[in-house]
Amino acid sequence: MSEWIKLKAQDGHELGAYVARPAGQAIGTLILVQEIFGVNAHIRSVVDGYAKDGFLVIAPAIFDRFEPGVQLTYQPDDMQKAYKFYGMLKPETTLMDVAAAYEWAKAAGKGIGVIGYCYGGLTSWLVATRGEDYKMQPACCVGYYAGGVGSVATEQPSCPVMLHFGANDTHIGQDQIEAVRAAHPEVEIFVYEGAGHAFNRDVDPNSYHAASAKLARERSLEFLKTHIA
Repeated sequence: MSEWIKLKAQDGHELGAYVARPAGQAIGTLILVQEIFGVNAHIRSVVDGYAKDGFLVIAPAIFDRFEPGVQLTYQPDDMQKAYKFYGMLKPETTLMDVAAAYEWAKAAGKGIGVIGYCYGGLTSWLVATRGEDYKMQPACCVGYYAGGVGSVATEQPSCPVMLHFGANDTHIGQDQIEAVRAAHPEVEIFVYEGAGHAFNRDVDPNSYHAASAKLARERSLEFLKTHIA
């Protein structure tokens, strides 16, 4: 069962959020942070997938600050719009929007985890390192192809973190991965041979790498269940 709800951030901003519920009792609650294309059909399918695995899942619409309800495709025109919005994003307001979802998630009375993709992957890392400033203390965080993570690699996570990268990612250099690895040997980092950026994006044949997506999801699911349940 899925629905759209409204959240209110700490600064009074109202935003939408997509929620999917499991068929039975929830294992825990998962906050899923979007790519730079809004809470589009692909992100909603990922949310639905984790709900089928037993989680209560919420995806805050962080682009609502710029255009309420925007959902972009991976076609050139929408890509251009996505990058425009990306340039407008600020970690401070994004974390406030995620914190609004976290506040909603607390009502379920279960363990809470955060998972994000692309910009959402970086946001997931920042929730782990800065979340306490926004009254968030998740049980764990998972980040897929977290662009820019190298610049914040020395920040200290307050919970277990798992990160996934494609070996052929042209957006994220090996130096960024090594920066995290050097600063935090305890962080679980996986690099997938043959995979590029956005390898989990199954609706985009230019990015999707099925074997890597399957393995990364299996690892993420086990990690989430271990720390949240």
